[in-house]
Amino acid sequence: METVLAFLSDDFLGKAVWMWMLFMGIVVALLVFDLGVLNKKDHVIEVKESLWLSAFYIAIAAAFGGWVWWSLGPDPGIQYFTGFALEKALALDNVFVISLIFSYFAVPRLYQHRVLFWGILGVIVLRGIMIGLGAALVTEFDWVLYIFGAFLLITGVKMLFMQGGEDKDIGDNPVLRFLKRHMRVTDEMHGHDFFVKKPDPKTGRIVRWATPLFLALLMVEFADIVFAVDSVPAIFAITTDPYIVYTSNIFAILGLRALYFALAAMVHRFHYLKYALALVLVFIGGKIFWNQLYGKLDPAVSLGVTFALLSGGVLYSLWKTAREPKGDLVSTAE
Repeated sequence: METVLAFLSDDFLGKAVWMWMLFMGIVVALLVFDLGVLNKKDHVIEVKESLWLSAFYIAIAAAFGGWVWWSLGPDPGIQYFTGFALEKALALDNVFVISLIFSYFAVPRLYQHRVLFWGILGVIVLRGIMIGLGAALVTEFDWVLYIFGAFLLITGVKMLFMQGGEDKDIGDNPVLRFLKRHMRVTDEMHGHDFFVKKPDPKTGRIVRWATPLFLALLMVEFADIVFAVDSVPAIFAITTDPYIVYTSNIFAILGLRALYFALAAMVHRFHYLKYALALVLVFIGGKIFWNQLYGKLDPAVSLGVTFALLSGGVLYSLWKTAREPKGDLVSTAE
């Protein structure tokens, strides 16, 4: 018993092992509840169900943030909520790309949740690796934060002046071309299966083939890696505590996947949010230099500015696009 208690009290990335186990236990419970109860059978998730499920995930994330505030103090609590809000907003572009992926592969709405569910498992692992490496770099080399800050400033300025509107052609993606060259992929879907066994046309032997649904899953994972290049440095600018960085990231992504089916149907309404996101990145990038040169900025100021910019971007987008034609990026394949 004493050995177990000692192990649970051991330090891992700045926090006791039991705190990490508590978080992972909550995530595993949520995933089991999602797959084993809410989505035990394949079904089309409508906007209403998506909104309710997202509200549930947000409530869990907020409750966890309240516990962080109570157990670790106000500053870590504010940093958690700032990171959570920032990750939610930054991931909106990810929703747009996932919609394009589903449309390109003609993934039926019936199976889209399956791709997103299994995709989140990869995200949990990949984000953990990226955040662990980032934490190690920041701990060993303080100057890495300057690189993060410069990267965020450049990215924010590019977003401010970059002309939008051009659609990304998924078919020209080099990763997809590589996968198609090096994998046996069927021409058609096979229900919700990621793999099927079929004869090899050259040898006649029964071999395993990937389906387009599996390619869609891999492309969703790749898209998350690309977007993590922005979001991970951004949240490290808010806090270098790996526990706050990782938990806020994962809770935001869990909730966003639940909200996907509502967001994808109205993502066109958030067209002007990218300018608010650009300003947030510029602010956070500048905050790194301020913290390093003049002293730590009050976390409440970071939360207030971030929330004001993001909420302003959302409200302006909704007002500006209120009379524009509706768009629907969710694949309508049956």
